[in-house]
Amino acid sequence: MPTAKKTAKTAQTKPTRATGFPNFTLTATQPKDMIADALIVNTTPGKGTSVELVAHGFTPAQAKRIATEIEHLGGTGKNGEVIKFASGDGIKAPVLVAVGLGDFRKNFDLEQFRRAIGNGVRALSGTKKVAISGGHSPEHVDATVIACALAAYTFTEYKSKPTPTGVGSFAISIAGQITTEMKTALTQAKHVASSIYLARNLINTPPNDLAPAHLVDAAKKALATLPVTVKVWDEKALTAAGCGGILGVGLGSSRPPRLIKMTYAPRGAKAHLSLIGKGITFDTGGISIKPASKMDEMKADMSGSASVIAAMAAIAALGLKVKVTGWVAAAENMPSGTAQRPGDILTTFDGTTVEVLNTDAEGRLVLADAIGMSVLEKPDLIIDIATLTGAQRIALGRRIAGVMSNTDTSRDQVVAASVIAGEEMWGMPLPADLRETLKSETADIANIGDGMAGMLSAGVFLQEFVPETQPWVHIDVAGPAYNDTAPFGYTPKGGTGAGVRTFVQIARELSAG
Repeated sequence: MPTAKKTAKTAQTKPTRATGFPNFTLTATQPKDMIADALIVNTTPGKGTSVELVAHGFTPAQAKRIATEIEHLGGTGKNGEVIKFASGDGIKAPVLVAVGLGDFRKNFDLEQFRRAIGNGVRALSGTKKVAISGGHSPEHVDATVIACALAAYTFTEYKSKPTPTGVGSFAISIAGQITTEMKTALTQAKHVASSIYLARNLINTPPNDLAPAHLVDAAKKALATLPVTVKVWDEKALTAAGCGGILGVGLGSSRPPRLIKMTYAPRGAKAHLSLIGKGITFDTGGISIKPASKMDEMKADMSGSASVIAAMAAIAALGLKVKVTGWVAAAENMPSGTAQRPGDILTTFDGTTVEVLNTDAEGRLVLADAIGMSVLEKPDLIIDIATLTGAQRIALGRRIAGVMSNTDTSRDQVVAASVIAGEEMWGMPLPADLRETLKSETADIANIGDGMAGMLSAGVFLQEFVPETQPWVHIDVAGPAYNDTAPFGYTPKGGTGAGVRTFVQIARELSAG
């Protein structure tokens, strides 16, 4: 028994530290002369069965020899291909890693490049220093840093004897002069990537160490050195404010809910963006309990909140001229003698009464309160992000988020930003006829529909709390937020930080006017 008590105490007080972030440098040194443990180069299909090297700084003889070696090893330059081999004479790095870009001359985008580089970095797990051939524009530098950093991410916080598996540092060879714009791109990309590390760390933290109050502490710590103010509603303040959605979901837990408001308001801000994240720190389903299989992954049901906290950190660190208000509605959804029951009716912040037909449809309840508070500030755009429905995974799979909105313009704005950022999102409708399925005989609205179009009906439910004149977007990241399969590109198994880059891109656009 004493040992058990000691273990429990340790678990509750263990901090959520940032996993080691790699070092980055830009260099004008030619790739063949770079001192590193390995060198990454790009390839593309050539004529017939040949392979072409897409890299500067090699002599024609070296380029031909490298391409021939890749061909002998079965390489074709196709997208996603990784060929690892000894570099040979004239190249200081002992190992070459050739990553295929595919036929980039016909169809190429930066996301294709990021994923290719990510595959190469993952093939070098545990390597101390990696050199990369390529870099000719600020955009290319940004994409390289994002890909390398995210692919090098590891989470070893809870390993008693962790083995280094990430890459320690990256040196990026620039073809030509290293410009001020490239240096700025490097710095900004590091801010964004490190914020995604924060999101991933929070998502991967076990639920015994991440109750709603711990999420508050994590947000305060992440934003402590930045010009962001943090306000917190505890259970008493939530009661006084009338946040029945958040309180209802948290009734079954011994660890009470919280609402967090983070405000970044720089001088000269040209617009106001509101970001709202679902923060269910663990979701058993409550009385409507989930199946036991894979319930452990429900630690990731706070992924939306992790992305909002991380985006706030990135946007503030970048100094963007846009006011951003971040909201996190945090609760733990547990079954107990005090938990809310199917059939209960609760009242949300704006006075709407909700019949709870299924306690596992809890994310929309906590979001309702946060949306209700957010609309009072009349921001230019509200975006909520949540691991909201299993139906999203059925409709769009593990990698593509669903985007819904009360205006086509706002939905298209978010989807377009996601394309630039390199995150896959797809616009979905909010059919008006689905509101009929949410009718309740005893309350203003029920929290679930008839089982059809579950992702869309959840969006229709949230729309109930948004005035018609308020631009609002809902992003369902149930699939993309947590990778439960093998790593791919720069995406590891576990928490991904989905949404952070899109939020930063939207903030950049609003900042630019």
